[in-house]
Amino acid sequence: MMRALLCHELGEISKLEVGETGRPVIGADQVRIGVKASGVNFADILMVEGKYQVKPALPFVPGLEAAGEVLEVGADVGDHVEVGDRVLAFAGHGGAHAEEVVVPGGIVAKIPDAMDYVTAAALPVAHGTAQFALDYRGQLKAGETLLVLGAAGGVGLAAVEVGKLLGARVIAAASSAEKLEQARQHGADELVNYREENLRGRVRALTDNQGVDVVFDPVGGDAFTQSVRCIAWEGRILVIGFASGDIPKVAANMILVKNFSVMGVVFGEHCSRFPDDSRALLGKLLDGWSAGLIRPQVMETCGLDGAQAALSKVANRRAVGKLIITY
Repeated sequence: MMRALLCHELGEISKLEVGETGRPVIGADQVRIGVKASGVNFADILMVEGKYQVKPALPFVPGLEAAGEVLEVGADVGDHVEVGDRVLAFAGHGGAHAEEVVVPGGIVAKIPDAMDYVTAAALPVAHGTAQFALDYRGQLKAGETLLVLGAAGGVGLAAVEVGKLLGARVIAAASSAEKLEQARQHGADELVNYREENLRGRVRALTDNQGVDVVFDPVGGDAFTQSVRCIAWEGRILVIGFASGDIPKVAANMILVKNFSVMGVVFGEHCSRFPDDSRALLGKLLDGWSAGLIRPQVMETCGLDGAQAALSKVANRRAVGKLIITY
């Protein structure tokens, strides 16, 4: 048996409980990890509410990213990971908010000796999504201009860092001066407070009316609508999620007139379909961390008993950076 955060019925976060459950069964292509830290994400909330693209059978353990020590390796897993290795992993079907998690072996990556587990647990979802979105999907190039919406959340700050790692000029947009200061500390070149400024007007002014080459949007709603108005010719809008709760629409004639693209970004499904490629993307992030260019922002840590409160902070958009559960 092991301790875990348990979801017995879909609905409110307040119904989550910490309790004992059986250890997950390991398959031939999987790895068992003794969890030392797990990251809290907005997708955890969607999963508990039954709104996520993956709907595990009840009861289930939420949690999409973990760091810890390898306890067991399935017979069909390659030689890139061994028992005793310190690793991080993406758990696309949940299960990370527990003392043990079983994940596909292909997307388990060893972490540098100098990296602690809390930092490692902050990387797979936010930075993995940002790397996949900007490098693989958006094809962001050095010298291009990137607009990051929701730039102070975990995935937003990650996008700021990855954008700078790829050589872009980064415009960070968020809803308060405090949040924008965090984005600036993580490398943002320009700041836009979209509660006090018109996003479209400010971005066009910052780009000499040319617009931005790439938009990274985990927010949706009105911010997305305004970003469509300030995208450059042949720009790319990357749809990460809808933290605002509003799923926007875009007119096809606008896509045609500016020859721009709107692209979906689902890193978890990519991990399932292309694990080796996904592990390589995580490897780029680990190299960036070793070089001092990637610095996950951890707002606070808590034990498993504080997990429900941590998820509530993310749900109410009171998190600046990542919240991490430790074991």
